[in-house]
Amino acid sequence: MSHEADDAYAHSPVPQGITVPGWRVGLIVASFSIGLPDFLNGSHNALALGFSGAVIAAVIASLILCVGGSMTAIVSVRTRLSTYLLVRRSFGTGGAALINTVIALIHFCWFGVNASFFGEAMVEAARANGLPGNFTAFVILGSVLMMGSTVIGFRALDRLALVAVPVLAAILLAVVVVTLQTHGFVTAADPNPPEPMTLGIAISALIGAYMLAVATMPDLSRFTRTRRGAIASMALSFPIATPLMMTAAAIPALATHETSVMKLITAYGFGTPVLFLLLLPTWTINALNLYSSSLSLGSTFPKVRQWVFTVAGGVIGTILALMGILEAFIPFVLFLGLIIPPIAAIYVIDAWTRYRTADAAESLLGLPKFDWRAIATWGISVVVGVLGAYKGWTLTTVPALDATIVAAAIYGVLLKARRTRSAA
Repeated sequence: MSHEADDAYAHSPVPQGITVPGWRVGLIVASFSIGLPDFLNGSHNALALGFSGAVIAAVIASLILCVGGSMTAIVSVRTRLSTYLLVRRSFGTGGAALINTVIALIHFCWFGVNASFFGEAMVEAARANGLPGNFTAFVILGSVLMMGSTVIGFRALDRLALVAVPVLAAILLAVVVVTLQTHGFVTAADPNPPEPMTLGIAISALIGAYMLAVATMPDLSRFTRTRRGAIASMALSFPIATPLMMTAAAIPALATHETSVMKLITAYGFGTPVLFLLLLPTWTINALNLYSSSLSLGSTFPKVRQWVFTVAGGVIGTILALMGILEAFIPFVLFLGLIIPPIAAIYVIDAWTRYRTADAAESLLGLPKFDWRAIATWGISVVVGVLGAYKGWTLTTVPALDATIVAAAIYGVLLKARRTRSAA
């Protein structure tokens, strides 16, 4: 499942001969749940809801993500198509350009989030050694290095990613152990949390943080050998990794009221080398953000060189980091939970209805410029999710789930109406 294999079948189904067991995909997906943004998300949830509330939110969100991931994974195993091609079938060629641009912009935002973590880690490392630390300078330096490695195609990043996840997991485990030894086990919520939220909003924020992975799951799971393996890969990922990660974040946050793992590492005296180790996952994840966004935009705008999108994404992400995107992290992931799930719902419904018996390759021929039913459904469902998140007009108390249910209902009705007219 290398970048080369992904590029080779970006516009056609993956052949059965290069598929892999589901557990391999599951391990990759599980690694998505172990990162600095996830620690920040879990910390905010714990401070707002307390330990039990944060764990409940994580379990419910992980089950929803597992179900959603299973559905998108099964579709990709049946069709062997990438996310780009599935979106293209549902939204049309022009509509897919719109969706892919939105997804690329989201990747740029994530680049900004991780660039901010890079800058924070470098500032803390400088302070720990009695040196002045300039956040802006470190963010720009880190962004340039990340852009450069992506443009050049630094192949060692793939191997670095394999090391980064277990290293980060070990550091977080050490933070939890020292916290328990120093402060004990604290379960009560902060009476004045930095981000007040209800259980439903916390679940929606968690869904939003991981929903990009669920919606673009076909890019990975189309290489899974069987449908049963696709379901197994989801069962081995979100339901296990997400609650564990949220628990690891909740324990130190509740005991210290600190949401920055970098500051905790400095306070516990772990030393500068550990802070530098934290830079591994931010580097590899940001290289992947730029690679994925440039690949998506390159398919949408083939006349533009891919490196241009990589550099543009890095510049936009850097600007967002310097503007303080990390301070708006919870609103950011909450908004992702409103705009991404309907996209996945639409192409999953299409796969099980319009294209259920169609040949995957042939289904990509003769597509319209815009499928206004899909575009309108997406727009309406996003509005419903926004009203739930910011006005309290919710069906399930979880705005991300509201948006998904409404998208599925509206799109299903529109497809049925079309079939009725065709039959008449």
